[in-house]
Amino acid sequence: MALASLKNPTLPTQEEAQLAAESSRKLAAIIGHGAAARLRLIDGNDEITVPVGAIPLLADILDQMAQGNAVSLVPIGHTLTTQQAADLLNVSRPYLVKQLETGKINFTKVGRHRRIKYEDLLAYMEKSDELSRQAVDELSRQAQELGMGY
Repeated sequence: MALASLKNPTLPTQEEAQLAAESSRKLAAIIGHGAAARLRLIDGNDEITVPVGAIPLLADILDQMAQGNAVSLVPIGHTLTTQQAADLLNVSRPYLVKQLETGKINFTKVGRHRRIKYEDLLAYMEKSDELSRQAVDELSRQAQELGMGY
């Protein structure tokens, strides 16, 4: 799968966002009904069958579009370049490389190039989010102990 959409995600227009909101609601209503779902393409009058497991993903994509967000898909087993991983984390590539070299994110080397499994990047993001939550909880606890009105 090409990851061109990671570098150049496209924001939906207002019209696309409204259509996505309507479509997302309709898809959400059929989640969990039967082993497959049929989507009818009106333009070509064709019908395709999709796995039911894809319906929640389609609904999530449409929901994000309805909120005006650009969406990128990355297969879990896919490997990323350091630039792609940095873009996903919204950090600089040198900062990401430092995280790799200090062992905070697992990676492999292909020749001289570092490659990061998407699932390893997700694990790092979850750990980082958990550490942030713990820090906020600790600050809140300290503020309460000091009677700062939090």
